[in-house]
Amino acid sequence: MLKRTDIHIRDPFILPLPAEGRYLLFGTTGKNAWSGPGLGFDCYSSADLENWEGPVAAFRAPEGFWSNTQFWAPECHEWKGSYYLFASFALDGHNRGTQILIADQPEGPYRVHSDGPVTPRDWESLDGTLYIDDAGKPWIVFCHEWLQCEDGEICAIPLSDDLRCPIGESTLLFKASAAAWTKPFENKDHKNNRVTDGPFLYRGTGGRLFMLWSTTGNEGYAMGYTVSENGSILGPWLQSPGPIYSKDGGHGMLFHTFDGKLMMTLHKPNNSPDERAMWIEVAEVDGKLVVI
Repeated sequence: MLKRTDIHIRDPFILPLPAEGRYLLFGTTGKNAWSGPGLGFDCYSSADLENWEGPVAAFRAPEGFWSNTQFWAPECHEWKGSYYLFASFALDGHNRGTQILIADQPEGPYRVHSDGPVTPRDWESLDGTLYIDDAGKPWIVFCHEWLQCEDGEICAIPLSDDLRCPIGESTLLFKASAAAWTKPFENKDHKNNRVTDGPFLYRGTGGRLFMLWSTTGNEGYAMGYTVSENGSILGPWLQSPGPIYSKDGGHGMLFHTFDGKLMMTLHKPNNSPDERAMWIEVAEVDGKLVVI
């Protein structure tokens, strides 16, 4: 049995299984997550979010798989009786993108589902997440990376009903600079980079649609949120005036515990190999997300 603090993990994603009384934890793991050869994804199981069993192998790259590195940020979603992992992959010399995997059980084993990435092939993209609109149609919401566009973007593309392929063009939802609290940074090639990272959608009260996303703030890696008041994935999106978490932590999602609490996940700190998953209770108050 492992404690939460024993597990080195980035980009934590929780799938509650109420009928079984347990939670599943997915995320980016491994000492070589940044530049080493990609292996796959693991899954942990817990009844109380503190004591964990596992890991079990949720996905291992099959022979001939198109990607060989940077296996990142798996998210597990149930859709029409099957389970899907949305995860980021890269190939040396080629663009990063989000691939969709499928399994009959939430722990896996997952197998290749989409024909390569469902994000644009000529874009550097990552952190795709599933969103189902009010008409029951699936979308992928993802990041167009600052590596390619400097001012990172969050975009949306409609997917086929079987989640195998995109069926429309990409729509820009917003750029990182839309949030006044983001902090740009420089590297040798670019002078005004702004990160977009880890979008996650949550349906609030009154039809509001919230999106968590992460970037760089005044105190390092941080997570904020944006709101579509009319509930449409296409917005308009109103950014929070500041981050919901500001001190060297981010890439989170929201889930309900079995006793009804709304929890926000994130990893902290943002440097390897020290990252650990955290759960923070939050609430929707007057159209805003606040930490309890």
